[in-house]
Amino acid sequence: MLIPKVLLVNDDPASLFALESLLTDAATRLEYELFSAGSGKEALRQVLRHDFAVILLDVGMPGMDGFETAEAIHSHPRSDAVPIIFITAHYADEIDRLRAYQSGAADYLLTPIIAQVLQTKVAVFVEMAKKNILLQAKSAQLAKLNQDLRVQRLQDLERINAELELEVAERKLAEQRACELSIRDPLTGLVNRRSLIQQLEHAVTLADRQGGEFALLFLDLDKFKGVNDSYGHEAGDELLRQVAARLTAAVRVSDVVARLGGDEFVVLVEGKSAAANAARVAKKIAQAHARPYAIGRHQIRTSSSIGIGLYPQDGASAQLLMKNADLAMYHAKQLQRGGISFFHEAFNEREIEREQWRRELRAALDGDQLELYYQPTVDIASGAVVAVEAQLHWRHPRLGLLAAPDWQAEVPDLALLDRLDDWSIAAACAQAARWRGAAPPWRAPRIGINLMSAQLHADLPQKLAIRLQRHQLDGASVALELPEPLLCGPGRHAGAVLGQLRAAGVGLSVDHFGSAGAALALCKTLPLDELKIDAGFVAAIGDDDGGTDMAAAIVLLARALSLNTVALGVQNAAQLAQLAALGCRHYQGELFSAALPADALRERLRERRRESAI
Repeated sequence: MLIPKVLLVNDDPASLFALESLLTDAATRLEYELFSAGSGKEALRQVLRHDFAVILLDVGMPGMDGFETAEAIHSHPRSDAVPIIFITAHYADEIDRLRAYQSGAADYLLTPIIAQVLQTKVAVFVEMAKKNILLQAKSAQLAKLNQDLRVQRLQDLERINAELELEVAERKLAEQRACELSIRDPLTGLVNRRSLIQQLEHAVTLADRQGGEFALLFLDLDKFKGVNDSYGHEAGDELLRQVAARLTAAVRVSDVVARLGGDEFVVLVEGKSAAANAARVAKKIAQAHARPYAIGRHQIRTSSSIGIGLYPQDGASAQLLMKNADLAMYHAKQLQRGGISFFHEAFNEREIEREQWRRELRAALDGDQLELYYQPTVDIASGAVVAVEAQLHWRHPRLGLLAAPDWQAEVPDLALLDRLDDWSIAAACAQAARWRGAAPPWRAPRIGINLMSAQLHADLPQKLAIRLQRHQLDGASVALELPEPLLCGPGRHAGAVLGQLRAAGVGLSVDHFGSAGAALALCKTLPLDELKIDAGFVAAIGDDDGGTDMAAAIVLLARALSLNTVALGVQNAAQLAQLAALGCRHYQGELFSAALPADALRERLRERRRESAI
């Protein structure tokens, strides 16, 4: 338990000793502790360190007297309620007494002090302090008891709440399991037939409302019965589980994968271009199933025959569409196990045609059938050639010379398009180096390279830098011409990739601007240099189709974004004059020159210079 403390303050050592002598026995008997201070400042320091039951304070001290010391003590929150007894050797008048009480005095004693009186007065305050200390201790005990009770109550509530939460979680889990049993296949975890029919009917309703389409892929594993017979039903079940996992990995998150029962699976593919997407997904599934399945100690090979039905072409209802997709699957199985077949023969022919394009294009990449033609970009004001655009052409063995727009739509193979871009970059850089090394050398203007890929890859700046370094070219020697769908397509790193290219000095143009509805926000945020006005708008200049207004809007937009403008497909002087009036800076088109091979282009430019000189 804490012991009350009493502070004696006097500047005279003899008087201080006398006070201590008068109170020493009483302090021992009544159990309180004596402290002393020889000045007002020392008293203040003691007050800041200890709590005192009472302070005996001499009035007449040099420097800070008793009244000032009392006021200072009571001005601090820690000691504002400490009782003070003033002691003085002078007979004070009433004004001094009044000042003492105004300074917070509890009593006022004159010397010589009667020991019994002093001890009694101090004992009163010490006893009060003891009661206060005891009260504080009991309050602390009560507070601790209340806290313990609150903690216990809180613990009880938390325990009850945890039990309730566990019960709720168990009920939810049971409900979830019951729900999954009603919509999920218990073996594979895929959607079951009942749930598939519901989602298929919803897809039909949505397609009817929005005028859309979707595809249904019907899959059947080839020779599955032989797996069960040879390796047992447990191996067959494990095969079905692994097939389900590969199916899920091969499709988009938005696609629905279901198991109808046995070895039959269905994939629902919604969205635009249903036929093309369905063929692509079917090929991914076929490729995924071509790898052997590790089941126990065995490597089991199987394949899946896939039938494709399209809504609304192949069935006006969910049930009819599924029936026709099933028929297409049997047709695929009869033609070739592991085959893919549309319900409509026209789609099969279309897919065969596309596959032929892909094969021939791979042969073109390997067989030196590709070449670049170059079309000048001309300054409208001066007539000077400021750049050349490298346009990819294919010298097809059956169809002759084909420009890229004539066959690009037939090649949805993303990897193949990436290879074409790599080839174009390499060929354009090599041609720039040849022009510089020719006799006489020609430091050709910047070469614009058309990209065909569906997205900007993060390694594009590095690939381009390697080609430029190999031919000792700087970044300003080339520009990349980006189709609008490439900027609007997938990939969050487009801005970062274009920023790296721009930092290397590579020019960045949006090709055929306005043809695919690129968002204005993209033009504002991406580090572009130039907008190329689509030839369709240029062809409509002067007509009632709004071509002049569209061209003017694009020129104004480019000017607001500090971008250059190039008009594509300029055929006549009237179009050129209108473009000049709108403020377009550059143009391309047959009015100046068609796209030509590299050597023919140089000769054409020489002819133009000779014509200008004459």
